[in-house]
Amino acid sequence: MATNTQEQQSQAGRHQEVGHKSLLQTDDLYQYILETSVYPREPEPMKELRELTAKHPWNLMTTSADEGQFLNMLLKLINAKNTMEIGVYTGYSLLATALALPNDGKEKNHGSYDFIFVDADKDNYLNYHKRLIELVKVGGLIGYDNTLWNGSVVAPADAPLRKYVRYYRDFVMELNKALAVDPRIEICMLPVGDGITLCRRLK
Repeated sequence: MATNTQEQQSQAGRHQEVGHKSLLQTDDLYQYILETSVYPREPEPMKELRELTAKHPWNLMTTSADEGQFLNMLLKLINAKNTMEIGVYTGYSLLATALALPNDGKEKNHGSYDFIFVDADKDNYLNYHKRLIELVKVGGLIGYDNTLWNGSVVAPADAPLRKYVRYYRDFVMELNKALAVDPRIEICMLPVGDGITLCRRLK
């Protein structure tokens, strides 16, 4: 018969695998948020895309439903009209962005941007930042996804990590350090999804 400690370890192991997109303590708590707040208000096109993406073998790369809801609300709060997204996978976060734009909003690849969302190759995040800081308007936001990188940013150097998690971890940590000292922005790192860092351009 399994002890309480064994059951807790088993639950923690399941959460590490299944709960990749959430840093909450339990999958049950994350499921509560989804079922209480996210799913009842999820637009039908986003629900269809989420369910379709869930069947894809690389579904762990998708934006989580709670993060999609967060981005949708954020864009409405800042009244974003001109947006860019880098790295769309199957397009869940892009759809969340598009559905939040007003009728006179635009998605294009030049100009002064209200909001830019980056969920792409982590080894290029710093290169993206060097260019995007010039594209987003003063007062505009850049959002970098996966900045807590499966929680690995606090893992010991010898921790057993999946190969791709270990490979990109240093790049994510390098970005986090660079953003923390960049005088052109103010930042807010949030434990939503796999971690999202919002950067508001100051100058």
